[in-house]
Amino acid sequence: MRAIWKGSISFGLVNVPISLYPATTRKELSFHLLRKSDLSPIKYKRVAEADGKEVSWEQIVKGYEYEKGKFVVITDEDFERADIEATQTIEVLEFVQLKQIDPIFFDQPYYLEPQRQGAKAYALLREALKKMEMVGIAKVVLKTRQHLASIKPEQNALVLELMHFAEELVSPTALQIPGDISLASRELEMASQLINRLSNPWEPTKYADEYQHKLLDLIQKKIASGGRMPAGNAPSKRSPTKVIDLVSVLQQSLEKAGRGGVAKKSARAHRPKRALKKAA
Repeated sequence: MRAIWKGSISFGLVNVPISLYPATTRKELSFHLLRKSDLSPIKYKRVAEADGKEVSWEQIVKGYEYEKGKFVVITDEDFERADIEATQTIEVLEFVQLKQIDPIFFDQPYYLEPQRQGAKAYALLREALKKMEMVGIAKVVLKTRQHLASIKPEQNALVLELMHFAEELVSPTALQIPGDISLASRELEMASQLINRLSNPWEPTKYADEYQHKLLDLIQKKIASGGRMPAGNAPSKRSPTKVIDLVSVLQQSLEKAGRGGVAKKSARAHRPKRALKKAA
């Protein structure tokens, strides 16, 4: 695996040379738009809204809509003036208790690998963060954009996790979310019992993207059958439950969970299947 960025972590007078690697991967199937009659790929044209005429790349500029239908052109020079000076340093601004940070702020994780001469300082920072249950808050420039980020220990690694700035988060105050609602003690107790019966130790490997696997399996079957629809029934849609008596529904759920039906079915449904071969 190739490093996507090289630099250093800086906190106080300590400087730790590191390399940055993606900590996640997202594999999604890509599709093309085709003409139905002969499966010819569809190409897009850039046309002007005013007259519908095609526009070449040389005639296209970037603009910011500051009012409805009114734009100001932003040139490459404008972007350069606003650009943040790119450095190869992840400078820790402060250290914060991890439990104080709302998980909604965290976005994209990356692994930090120390260069040989920085191994001891790397391990020192990792163990100190573990002991104090803290993370470093930093700013870093990746691909010409400045990011807020945290440095946190994860097993034997340090992880740089890009974060959202507070101004990027959308407040849920506009949503009709219930506040304080009078709940019967029996309802709350039964809900707690149901949650407890359905509780299991966290095992991330038993969860898989079933939709992706099933879709790829269907594609392989269509390829094998010359493009014909494979035999099988379409999944039935579940109707929303009309909860009139919440206590009654909770009681039924508890009885089902007590027999192991819900928990076992859930675990079985999410257990990953064997890897599927990619379509050629």
